[in-house]
Amino acid sequence: MNSVIVNPPTQPIRTEIRLASSKSESNRALIINALTQFKGQLENISSARDTQTMMRLLQSSDVVADVLDAGTTMRFLTAYFAVTNQHKTMTGTPRMCERPIGILVDALRILGANITYKQNEGYPPTELNGFQYSGQNHLTIRGDVSSQYISALLMIGPMLPDGITLELTGEIGSRPYIEMTLQQMRAFGVTHEANWEAKTIRVPAQHYTPTHYAIESDWSGASYWYSLVALAKDAEVELLGLKENSLQGDSAIVKIMEHMGVKSVFTKRGVLLTKIPAEKAFAWDFTDCPDLAQTVAACAAVAGIEVTMTGIESLKIKETDRVGALQAELPKIGGELVELEQNTKYIVRRKAETPATPPSTPVIETYDDHRMAMAFAPVGMVFPVEISEPHVVAKSYPSFWDDLKKVTTIA
Repeated sequence: MNSVIVNPPTQPIRTEIRLASSKSESNRALIINALTQFKGQLENISSARDTQTMMRLLQSSDVVADVLDAGTTMRFLTAYFAVTNQHKTMTGTPRMCERPIGILVDALRILGANITYKQNEGYPPTELNGFQYSGQNHLTIRGDVSSQYISALLMIGPMLPDGITLELTGEIGSRPYIEMTLQQMRAFGVTHEANWEAKTIRVPAQHYTPTHYAIESDWSGASYWYSLVALAKDAEVELLGLKENSLQGDSAIVKIMEHMGVKSVFTKRGVLLTKIPAEKAFAWDFTDCPDLAQTVAACAAVAGIEVTMTGIESLKIKETDRVGALQAELPKIGGELVELEQNTKYIVRRKAETPATPPSTPVIETYDDHRMAMAFAPVGMVFPVEISEPHVVAKSYPSFWDDLKKVTTIA
């Protein structure tokens, strides 16, 4: 199936959705559990392709570890395989091999990992050739590039003879993801000392304790349903399995969508979404929740809400250059993403004198990016929209299209 067309619903939307479990929590739990010699019990593991790839590679004895297009899997496994002294070749899709890994490799080399690049310096594929602890456990690492590097190092920190101390430089991006990592480590018995003002995190040498750990539903996946409720004429959706006090940074969608016309009421089963009046304009810093930016941009473009966006620099090194992808696709639905200050400040808005409904069904390219497909699908609540390569959702939310069929027609 090369494309799907999402059509506006013909009746009010009343439904409940059991969301996919969190890919972010699942991937961290899998690494931590592996460091207990797989003695813990994990419940509600994500069915996302990235997580299933992680599970497969953790159990595989193959020398080549092909992560496909899974950035988190690449970064976490590189650190895990290094510290556990495994000899592996780390590789992935052509796009994966364009995504930088040099900051993590440099840090692992300081700790004692023998890692070489097989093609381009600073990028996969890499070859891991063993680990001999160097005695250096105090690392200085940029906080503004990818929190996944930091999380990868924190999780292996307890395994080092002297533990690990990270000193973060610059702004700290996606801090909730770092805190998620630390809280999951604590669930497995590992303590830490974090001084966010001094930008240091210390994890002493210690052992993980095997435990029973249940994964929460995915707030990133929830964001598409928030957008759907915001754009639909009449909608009430209960999302099951979400917690009000979540570890996930993308739970910020609750506050973001209050500006865009969605009220959240937490229930015993999850969260109930209903419609409220939307604001005409607001600003949001996506530093701690960059994966929400595409959803918000597509929703705002159709709803006619001006959103000033900061903290989206990291989007350029994701599955695709997401800033470029948004600038290419938003005009098809009557919107635009304009750069106000180079690489730091943008505004998404409706283009002047744009008709409410496009003259023909817009075809949205997805660029091998699951979030492009799911961010633009709710546009179909207002007018038909065609999404190319819909299979890309398997990366994080394999049942997305089946769930969407519960509320509208998909051709």
